[in-house]
Amino acid sequence: MSYSPNLSSAFNDTKMRSDKITPGSGMCSFCTADCTGTCEIGLSAVLGKSIVYPTNTGNNQVATEKDYPIDYSHFNINGRVFGAVGCPADSEQATIYGVGISTTIGCSNPVKLNMPIILPALIKLNWKDYFAAAAMAGVCCVIGEGSPSKDPNLQLDANGKIVRFEKLKEMREAFSRYDRGYGQIVLQCNLEDLSMGLAEYALAECGFTAIEFKFGQSAKGTQPAVRIGSLQEALAKKKKGSIVHPDPEDPEIIKLYEKSACPEFWSYSRLPMWTEETLQQRIKSLRTLGMKNTYFKMAGYDRRDIEEVLRLAALLDVDLVTLDGAGGGSGYSPNKMMNEWGLPAVCIESVLPEICGRLERIGLTVPDIAITGGITSEDQVYKALAIGAPYVKLVGLCRAAMAAAMVGEKVGQLLENGVVPKHLERYGGTKEALFRHLPELRSIYGEEADHMSPGAIGAYSYLQKIAFGLRHFAALNRKFDIKYINREDVIPMTRDAKDILNGTWF
Repeated sequence: MSYSPNLSSAFNDTKMRSDKITPGSGMCSFCTADCTGTCEIGLSAVLGKSIVYPTNTGNNQVATEKDYPIDYSHFNINGRVFGAVGCPADSEQATIYGVGISTTIGCSNPVKLNMPIILPALIKLNWKDYFAAAAMAGVCCVIGEGSPSKDPNLQLDANGKIVRFEKLKEMREAFSRYDRGYGQIVLQCNLEDLSMGLAEYALAECGFTAIEFKFGQSAKGTQPAVRIGSLQEALAKKKKGSIVHPDPEDPEIIKLYEKSACPEFWSYSRLPMWTEETLQQRIKSLRTLGMKNTYFKMAGYDRRDIEEVLRLAALLDVDLVTLDGAGGGSGYSPNKMMNEWGLPAVCIESVLPEICGRLERIGLTVPDIAITGGITSEDQVYKALAIGAPYVKLVGLCRAAMAAAMVGEKVGQLLENGVVPKHLERYGGTKEALFRHLPELRSIYGEEADHMSPGAIGAYSYLQKIAFGLRHFAALNRKFDIKYINREDVIPMTRDAKDILNGTWF
């Protein structure tokens, strides 16, 4: 039995010639000499190393195709019939509407959230509505790494530092326009962003108060390599400070290029090489500029690295560490790295009690933790909170929230043109009828709600569905505040699931 997909993928529109597959290799069991090569091997025979990455990037989002042998589906949610925790044992009060799902994260500058959700780092597709919905729902959201590349009018000084980045103000405004005092918009910075002075510019010029430092690249594992189409582009990329291979300024490479004999140019972003000392210096410096909240982001790396990041976060008074499990999505990751690298979210959670307990025993206060990676529904959110208790405070919903924003936007466009999607006709034919949370938004924002983007309403509506479902599962366990959720609320359905709860899975 193989858990990996065969050598066809939506990442590059490859297909298998036959439905008879050799499980271990993923190849057709009968490979014929006259095949034109519709699978990944065939495409790489023409395009070579480019096929390490998706060819379908752009106006879409991608995620793993691997069928992992362990995930949240290996658990069911428990239930109880006696008593009530968090409210009086009174049938009139112990209802789903009485379940408290708000929470607070942070150290010296606590951040209140209306629900235990964060919309993780992203800066592509319908990001305006993604950030707007976070503010409307009262949760945190994160602007993804590489945001300066989204502004064609970005200006740098002679030292490569940002002096003008107007698009960043637009990104912040997408959230602040609907900010109700809950949640927060956070700016994520990778090493390249920090070297450009992005964090300093954001704090001093754009009113940001929260910065997220990135350790590694989540679904990517490493920083991405990007193919460059010409010598001129390669030179421009190097001039901006990127690593470019081969070196476009090398005279021999230029000669080869002129002869159409030069290897393709690729740019590469640098990996962070943080130490306790360099992190401490950078965080201290940014706090003097107005950074009130510090966030860390990493993925399912070696458990020793996870422990070291949590240790550093505890020492440096970091407000939240987001751990991104395999199985989630990414804008631009190597295909096989996205499928075959890292720990799934539930496996990361299995090691947290041991790691966090060890840190607490040496006198450290463990930072709040968010878990993300392929989580899309309220049952998964509840399970993630339960399995990660008491350390996991938030659950990240990235691809799913963006999908809701894009669907809301598309449905809104169709309605504007007088078209009602066939599958929605039975629910109504107008914006008023179909977007059922619009009256609720009017009660909060008044007439401004009538001018909200359908995409923002769509993502907000999706988050309300998550919140409503979460309340049902909590009430099912007679727990009327999410702070009481714990591992007793899940039932392991497989031996692997039992090992996850016991901390003996690996």
